[in-house]
Amino acid sequence: MHFDISQFIALISAIAILIILITQFKFHPFLALIISAGFLGVAAGLSPTQTIKSFEKGFGGVLGSTGLVVGLGTMLGGLLLESGGADKIANTFIRLGSVRLIPLTICIAALIIGLPHLFDVSFVMLVPLVYAIARRTRSQLMRIGIPMAAGLYVAHGLLLPHPAPTLAMTTYSADAGQAMFFGLLLAVPMVLLAGPVFTAFVMKTFPDLGRQDFSNDALPIEATEQSEKRSPSFFLAMLTILLPPMLMMCRTLAKNAVAPGSTAAEILNTIGDPIVSLLIAVLFAIYALGIRSGHSMQQLQKMLGKSLGPCAAIILILGAGGGLKEMLLATHVSTLIADSAMHWNISPLVLAWLVAALIRIAIGSATVAVVTTAGIVAPLAAHGGVNLPLLVLATSTGGLMLSHVNDSGFWLFKEYFQLTVAETLKSWTLLVSFLSILGLIFVLLLNAIVS
Repeated sequence: MHFDISQFIALISAIAILIILITQFKFHPFLALIISAGFLGVAAGLSPTQTIKSFEKGFGGVLGSTGLVVGLGTMLGGLLLESGGADKIANTFIRLGSVRLIPLTICIAALIIGLPHLFDVSFVMLVPLVYAIARRTRSQLMRIGIPMAAGLYVAHGLLLPHPAPTLAMTTYSADAGQAMFFGLLLAVPMVLLAGPVFTAFVMKTFPDLGRQDFSNDALPIEATEQSEKRSPSFFLAMLTILLPPMLMMCRTLAKNAVAPGSTAAEILNTIGDPIVSLLIAVLFAIYALGIRSGHSMQQLQKMLGKSLGPCAAIILILGAGGGLKEMLLATHVSTLIADSAMHWNISPLVLAWLVAALIRIAIGSATVAVVTTAGIVAPLAAHGGVNLPLLVLATSTGGLMLSHVNDSGFWLFKEYFQLTVAETLKSWTLLVSFLSILGLIFVLLLNAIVS
């Protein structure tokens, strides 16, 4: 297809409208995505009826898979939180090492706890624990808070069933097991570098971050210990969290070991599907974390219902992003992008990261940035020649870049840790930018190894 300047202008204008509606007019991202997609369809030559039908098709197509994964993952996280399993994991990891190792152990614990949780929910849940640990160990608050946020954000940006990587996986038709496996490979060095290493650097470079220092606090160490009766065991809590990724990766690793079409292959393909693996984990959690700990089914029903509230808006945003992607296909703008990109001297991985990073900086929402970028970059994935799971990670890590005053996470971190705007920029903004750049570097290194 020849380059069509009118279609290119329609795409740029649609993205500009999306950014302006969210940043200047404070529209909810769900409404902004609907309006931007509608504008793109009409501006690129579709009739109003065709525009509506295309959007509905894309909306339903994404939610048919992504919505279920996010919903089940949120329910799993809710059970882990309400049953006390998350506290059990955090406290167990913290007791494993000395005070000197706490930045590392809290970072690893946050990564694990953040696997099935939405970021905001995990953060609010762990902040009281951060304060308790800082008092218990008589440490500087940011020495505990920064690695906690790092662990949660690595999970948020890289690992299923979080909304951004799940949407990118669905859009690019990437293998879930490989995406999870590569995500975990990247998560380990990112946690090591963003947890204790980055925290030590920031605390030395910006001494004002150490003003919340509990070293002179007279609170006894034992005073902050929480009662753990009725809480599930550490083993069951960990097994609940790790069950979905283990099932997904087993399916991927067994593809070459099991004869295609056999009964074993069919079983592995079924239980390794993201939806089925999460459903199995939720059912397991209902028994292992709920019934076994003395909760009634009525109490568990309330827990599950409560957990679904925070993910409603995110699921709608993901669906609207699917509508935008379908609009790109219906107007043939996606074909234009793919054909033009064939002549660009840039890796699709770098392109996906760059586009997501720019939209993230402009809009502030990592989810919206990934949703929009996935629709734009998807044609490159369809043309082949790119590792799809790594394209998922490149897009997702780009969406983490430079969180500042237009991002709710920025204000969440600022208010809960009682920081000034300048201190939040030195800690939170620097942290997530470091994570995003680290993610791109490790994606490119991994691509060089596996390609």
